[in-house]
Formats: sequence, structure tokens, C-alpha cells
Amino acid sequence: MNKTIFVAATVLAVLAAVPATAQTAPAVAMPKGDAVNGAKVFNQCKACHVVDKGVNRVGPSLFGVVGRKAGTVANYKYSAANQKSGALWTEATLNKYLEAPMKFMPGTKMAFAGLRKPQDRADVIAYLKTKG
Repeated sequence: MNKTIFVAATVLAVLAAVPATAQTAPAVAMPKGDAVNGAKVFNQCKACHVVDKGVNRVGPSLFGVVGRKAGTVANYKYSAANQKSGALWTEATLNKYLEAPMKFMPGTKMAFAGLRKPQDRADVIAYLKTKG
């Protein structure tokens, strides 16, 4: 048997033995969010944030946050980390940020530990999408 054919056959045999999920390793899909439940989960955020346009508290207004560039709400003093992050608050980015804000953006002023449950994050994001 030709050495090239032997190597190719061996590689194919090994790949055939590995489950398809391990070969492709797709990213875990974010659960479908429920805005009504997200409003309830958002109660944890209300100590620092509101969803009213132009109203900043300890944290910036989250009105229109989905699709917005990080560090751009007027009249709010962001951390240097947030201003320089270049983050765009897409659903995927918000999902990662809300899981562990300080890990996602070291130096952020947001001292919240994060939302550990993927469904809670998806629900809050669905709620935020309805605000702005």
C-alpha cells in the first residue's frame, strides 16, 4: 500500500471513531430568551441600572444597549477598560459579559458577579432588546 494512502486511510479511520460533535465543536447556542422573565431577572440590575433613555445611575442607562458600542452613553463616566474595549453589545457579547463582567472586561467598574444561568442571561437580553 502506498504510504500516502495508508496515512490518509489511518486519519479517516481515526476521524470516523470521533463523535461528530467533537470534530466540529460548535459553540453552545444561547437559549431563546423570554422578555417577560427577563424583566424579573433584571430586578437584580436595578440597583445600578435603568432602561430609561438618558437616565444614568451608578451604571449607565441600558436603553438601546443591544447594538450599541461600549462606553458611549452620554453623561456617564465609564472606566478606561470599558471606553477602550471596542466592544459592540450584540446578543453574543452581552451573553459573555453578563456571565462574568470582570472576567470579560478586566478593569470594568461593574462589580456584579454575573448571571451564571444561561437562561437568565438570554431572558435579560431579550428584555433589553425591547428597550430602545
